[in-house]
Amino acid sequence: MKKLIVLGSLSVFLMNCNKKTETPAPKAETDSVATVEKVVDTLGSKSFCYMGVTGKDTVFASIDDNLGTVTGKLFYKNSEKDSSKGDVTGFKSGDTLKLTYEFAAEGSKSKSDIFFIQKGNTLVEGIGDHKEEGGQSKYADEKKINYVNGQKLTSADCTLVNKALK
Repeated sequence: MKKLIVLGSLSVFLMNCNKKTETPAPKAETDSVATVEKVVDTLGSKSFCYMGVTGKDTVFASIDDNLGTVTGKLFYKNSEKDSSKGDVTGFKSGDTLKLTYEFAAEGSKSKSDIFFIQKGNTLVEGIGDHKEEGGQSKYADEKKINYVNGQKLTSADCTLVNKALK
């Protein structure tokens, strides 16, 4: 019986000696030069501020783009004629912001279509004939809007723009 126990123990010992030891998977080395990418929120609202100066006249715009739905504020500060200040709402179609401008000027409230082409950090206002429709001034023909001669607004510091819009 002693022989049987010794033989059994010896065979278990020998079987364990023949087992290959598992080596852990090598750890992926990180590049010490690599930078950590910042997570970008692609679904949230994006805010942009613009300003344009022509002579003594200034235009301030604060635009929030939330997946193509656009809201914001606009202020035409004119030196020799009445200024106007109000809200814009609308949508983005390709590179065009198609907005409705609700503003107060000359003691009354008005609504008017106003379109901008967005090129990089610049907005160019569309110029075209307007017609009155349902108490709102609309472009007579959207295909005949001229963006070459329109007011140019460039990216501006939002602190400065928001101060002017208050």
